[in-house]
Amino acid sequence: MSTQFPSVSRRHFLRGTALAVAMPTLLPSSVWGAKVGPADRIRLGFIGNGTQGRYLMGNCLKRAEVAVVAVCDVDQNRRNHAKKTVEDHYAKAGGADAGRQCAAYLDFRDLLARPDIDGVVIATPDHWHALIGILAAKARKDVYCEKPLTETIQEARELVKAVRKHRCVFQTGSMQRSSREFRRACQLVRNGAIGRLQEVKVAVGGPGKWCDLPAESPEPGLDWNLWLGPAPWREYNSVLSPRGVHTHFPNWRAYREYGGGMVTDWGAHHFDIAQWALGMDKSGPVQILPVADKNAQEGVRLVYADGTVVTHVSGNGVTFIGSEGKIYVNRGKFESTPESLVETPLDQQKIQLEESNDHIGNWLTCMRTRKRPICDVEVGARTVSVCHLVNLAYWNQQEMHWDPKREVFLDGQGDNGWKQRSYRAPWSLEAIVRA
Repeated sequence: MSTQFPSVSRRHFLRGTALAVAMPTLLPSSVWGAKVGPADRIRLGFIGNGTQGRYLMGNCLKRAEVAVVAVCDVDQNRRNHAKKTVEDHYAKAGGADAGRQCAAYLDFRDLLARPDIDGVVIATPDHWHALIGILAAKARKDVYCEKPLTETIQEARELVKAVRKHRCVFQTGSMQRSSREFRRACQLVRNGAIGRLQEVKVAVGGPGKWCDLPAESPEPGLDWNLWLGPAPWREYNSVLSPRGVHTHFPNWRAYREYGGGMVTDWGAHHFDIAQWALGMDKSGPVQILPVADKNAQEGVRLVYADGTVVTHVSGNGVTFIGSEGKIYVNRGKFESTPESLVETPLDQQKIQLEESNDHIGNWLTCMRTRKRPICDVEVGARTVSVCHLVNLAYWNQQEMHWDPKREVFLDGQGDNGWKQRSYRAPWSLEAIVRA
């Protein structure tokens, strides 16, 4: 196990990013609609090569307009496996791609320092999303970042600021925005198809908990210190970073040091759909109501300014309850009362929601047009902030009054210190934001 911090110094990285800021972003001609040639593709790097990272990389490898040129992981086995996967793919493709090489990095800052990379895909554990995302924006990379967007409310706002300042195209990986059943549900609700919306039930698992896993012998080839990064030090456990090249989704997401339980993990999907249907992509609730039971796994309520209540319940899916009907939606499922809503033409409705049938493709298209993608950083920030408010209600059992415009707690109902977490030295959100 390495006990050293990353080899790329802060000065080294910032020198590289300063160069990128000083120069205009030079995208390949494919970005501007020209015919795609072998040397004329959008060049991507992949940070985090676990199960989800490999899925996203495989999706991009199939696309003629993309060249995967670099991978990065703190685990040597995953890193080398990703590199081999890319090189084997291009060798099999033959032609101009035969012999195409893929660089492999331990430290994400080495990858971000490369001026020839146009965009990065971030699929690390949640506690790394904000820092890598902000540094990627400073390096003038476009970003696809997995959900939930950040580990805290403050991180989410700082990430939005960085993306806007450096004019990045940023797609949050809440990919249900690119699924037809969710768009149908949200557009129908927005157009009053079930009357006045009264309540939304968001069914996902429970809140995060503190990590209590025992120490295990270190995994050879894993830089555990770098895996932890800004999170508190603890000894290695394979539940957090599985040994070898795993095929499941690791349960680091259950723990507050690295994720937020299912409230943020699945909530980043389903609370996102509630936000979309409510037209709250730039806002959020004004009141958060806890439950009395300190061990509760459901029951927190979010109250919006128009009186609509969003309730966290167990299960999976989103239910919209209106004065004249009801809609339940989940992946591949759409159920409604009245049943005729399943056939309602969407193109004739007054309010039209953006349509995407390919979440990664939407990001790549926006890299060409420089438009904001369907799940832009602000959308991801607002959704994850809602998830964090739900978790805070469980953890603190306190009613909270929230100003969604300024993103602050009001009237002593909630503590603004809850919006951020402490980082383990030498990592610092403030230092990275200021640099």
